Amino acid sequence: MIHIVGISGSLRKGSYNTSLLKAALDVLPEGVTAEVAHFDDLPMYNADLDVGDRPDTVRRFREVLAKADAILISSPEYNYSIPGGLKNAVDWASRGTDAPLLHKPVAVMGATPGMWGTVRMQLAFKQVFQFLNMHQVSKPEVMVAQAAGKFDEQGKLTDEKTRELVSRLLVALRDLTLQLQKK
Repeated sequence: MIHIVGISGSLRKGSYNTSLLKAALDVLPEGVTAEVAHFDDLPMYNADLDVGDRPDTVRRFREVLAKADAILISSPEYNYSIPGGLKNAVDWASRGTDAPLLHKPVAVMGATPGMWGTVRMQLAFKQVFQFLNMHQVSKPEVMVAQAAGKFDEQGKLTDEKTRELVSRLLVALRDLTLQLQKK
């Protein structure tokens, strides 16, 4: 059984990316379980706090990620890049020899009401993943543009093509994880 931990890069109520992550949990492939990690209570990364006992919120966040066989990120794009809160969470999870993100398989998807579908955020993550020796699923790319027309008022994904794309991304993440576990 493969265990995926999902992270929404948005703290906003009614977030398309949180809704996209919830939609992913509804289409998990066979042999996969999942849970969601939250980072809204993490302090700003400070190396002075990252010695000895880390803050409780950081410790709990890292413990959830450590249980993961793979990571799934659903994030908006802010100023052509990764949202600050999400980048802060990644920074907390990337430090030390016990860093829970090191060498993990990862998939990224994103939704936006705009036209570009989180392209630049996903490109920005490639450098971060490279530094962490993470293994990123490259296809299919899930970049949901004009998201307002693809979710209902309750945040449920209503676009079947997007749902199928998310399902294919999860299958690719599962398969990559299994392949890496055999090595």
